[in-house]
Amino acid sequence: MPAVLVCHDLSYSFPTGETVLDGLTATFTDGFTGLVGRNGAGKSTLIKLLAGALVPISGSVERPDRIGYLPQDLVLAADRSVASVLGIEPILTALATVDAGNGTPEQFETIGDNWDLEDRVGAELAAFGFDDLDLGRPIGTLSGGQVVLLALAGHFLTRPEVLLLDEPTNNLDHSARDRLYQAVRRWPGPVIAVSHDRELLALCDQIAELRDSVITFYGGTFSDYTDAVAVEQEAAARAVRSAEADLKRQKRELIEAQTKMDRHNRYGKEFAEKSGMPAIMAGAMKRKAEVSQGKLRGGHQADVEEARQRLATAEERVRDDDQVRVDLSATAVPGGREIVITEDLVLRNGVTVDLHIRGPERLALTGGNGTGKATFIDTILGAVPPRSGGVRAYVPIRLLPQRLRILDPDLPVITSVSRLAPSADDNTLRSRLARFRLGAQVITRPARTLSGGELFRASLAGLLLAEPAPQLLILDEPTNNLDLDTVAALTSALQQYRGALLVASHDRPFLDEIGLTGEITFASDPEPGRFARIEALAASDQQNVGESEDDQSSDSANQMPSTR
Repeated sequence: MPAVLVCHDLSYSFPTGETVLDGLTATFTDGFTGLVGRNGAGKSTLIKLLAGALVPISGSVERPDRIGYLPQDLVLAADRSVASVLGIEPILTALATVDAGNGTPEQFETIGDNWDLEDRVGAELAAFGFDDLDLGRPIGTLSGGQVVLLALAGHFLTRPEVLLLDEPTNNLDHSARDRLYQAVRRWPGPVIAVSHDRELLALCDQIAELRDSVITFYGGTFSDYTDAVAVEQEAAARAVRSAEADLKRQKRELIEAQTKMDRHNRYGKEFAEKSGMPAIMAGAMKRKAEVSQGKLRGGHQADVEEARQRLATAEERVRDDDQVRVDLSATAVPGGREIVITEDLVLRNGVTVDLHIRGPERLALTGGNGTGKATFIDTILGAVPPRSGGVRAYVPIRLLPQRLRILDPDLPVITSVSRLAPSADDNTLRSRLARFRLGAQVITRPARTLSGGELFRASLAGLLLAEPAPQLLILDEPTNNLDLDTVAALTSALQQYRGALLVASHDRPFLDEIGLTGEITFASDPEPGRFARIEALAASDQQNVGESEDDQSSDSANQMPSTR
């Protein structure tokens, strides 16, 4: 396929001096490319360099004249109009002037080929879910997700040659994500998207993995990429085992050679003494033997060193183990135990909730942005008072918030965690934190110095190791802004967690992987009393919550909240 964007020896450093990219060279081709990599690998920096939003320290980017760029943190003035965000305000003004018979050559030039703009605007806005949207309306009256879709609709209207997206589905609800997926499917030109959204990455023609300032391209979707990486890692693991075996063999041969030389030297010395050999002759034989032994020893030592280098090279191909392995037995909740009961609860926003959670249930909180999920979480935690009614909680509850405000940013990680688990001694904490892939060099640093993935795992460790152990864990959009490796680590930890879960998330693959037993849906256009719980319990899930089939049938009927 033809080249679309080309990076030549591209380097970039932050003002602090930290190098993000160092000598990156890559060629992006036509089609839909998903750009993936760990937090801190430089994905967002690279997409900004490709868009021209950043200037490299060295190197260059070959790009088309017209680039469409949708940044991760879209910050726009609330008083800007819809037409302004769409980028069509000057053209609409020119069209109105021409229609009034007062057009100038400059206005005709502004219009260009866009005489059908108003019709296209209506069609594009409808495709993004905006029916009859006033083009003069301030965007401050729209939700954040709507503004993202509006900005994307603007690119469809201005038709750039390449579209660059940086985490476009962050903070979008299911409906908005579906519209974005549909838009990407019908985009006629090249797209490069930084994303951890596996549903979006499933639409890709190729995956570009950024790792240590090197981009490796894998043809196909994200699933094809993970399969290819798995094959690579299996081969890398075999190479490590082979190199380890070879190093052991070379070390053994070196020891055997040394033993033989020592034995030969001892026998030679004894022979010289017993035979009465003249000292000058014995010395010459000794020097000759030492030269031969030195060559032999040097040869074996060189073989050992070569084996070490082969092992080091093989180990470099093996990726870090991203799985968290930890004993969370203290979080266990027996089947049928009361967790949370609402009593005639009406949230501050008027949503009525009738809910009864028992045992180690794993419930998803779903629904559009602004439908009441966050208010419900705050009400359970006691941070926001309800309009009426109340909530009874029977177990310790912990929240993993989006902004990870759990650890003191200025204290070493181990100090902050020790405050959450005061009965654990230093060695116990170090051992437990190590199971979250947090070594001694990490846990002795202030939390503010950690990478995104390290901070997330440290925050999660602090919650799960806290005393008393949380038996209801609430997570608010936990996968937002996480790279795929950290999502895998979170999934691994939650699969070992034995308490109840309440997870607000739009990430459907993540929700599927943590083993949901039910789903709580907040309607986007509810009637009075607007709340429902959707049961989704399979037979295996029923066993997990510790209830018999008969008990489950009865309890499901009792637990089903009414839709009022």
